[in-house]
Amino acid sequence: MKKILLTLAAIGLTSSAFAQTAAVTFESADTDTSATVTLAEAQAAWPDLTKDAFDAADTNKDGALDKTEFDAYVAALPAAQ
Repeated sequence: MKKILLTLAAIGLTSSAFAQTAAVTFESADTDTSATVTLAEAQAAWPDLTKDAFDAADTNKDGALDKTEFDAYVAALPAAQ
């Protein structure tokens, strides 16, 4: 979790991405119902998401976020202002 927080702070997403956080759930992001969220699916939810930030959230490095990784990523985002 600390690694994700530090990476997000270092990379920096815009406030518009943070504002979208509340509406995004794992189920809504996983549009193909594969039980993982790909970079493309995540960027559809957060257009400002960078590949570096996604890769930092993908802690098992399989190229997709499972629910645990997704939930950790969302929890690490600052609250919408």
